Amino acid sequence: MPIKMVDISEKTPTKRTARAFVRLEASADLIRKIRDNRLSKGDSLAAAQAAGILAAKNTAGLIPLCHPLPVSSVDISFSFRRGVLEITSVVKASYATGVEMEALCACAVAALTVYDMAKAHDKGIVITGLRLLEKRGGKSGAWKASL
Repeated sequence: MPIKMVDISEKTPTKRTARAFVRLEASADLIRKIRDNRLSKGDSLAAAQAAGILAAKNTAGLIPLCHPLPVSSVDISFSFRRGVLEITSVVKASYATGVEMEALCACAVAALTVYDMAKAHDKGIVITGLRLLEKRGGKSGAWKASL
């Protein structure tokens, strides 16, 4: 069966929000270096925020069947536990299709950016748990992951 982009021309634009999550696991020492901005390449969290925002804005260029959409807001946040960096993205738009893929791409690219900046310090970094946490808006309404 050939692939095709879904026709959204008849759908009504609504406010859309999606929240995604990813986890970066590494040694406790490396996670402290990331948190305290002590990596040799510089501020990995600032770089990851910029990369995540760019990824959300350019998702349609990465995922073949995604519609290019006018993202109105992207927020990338970080939290730390021993040996773990958690990255959460929230993406918003008013459009005729959802922003789930944009939120997932934002998390994935933010995590890959930290990985790139930290790999010289620890070869055992693992990126795991990429998932959609919730979405709001559109015909199907709200959805939240059962944790």
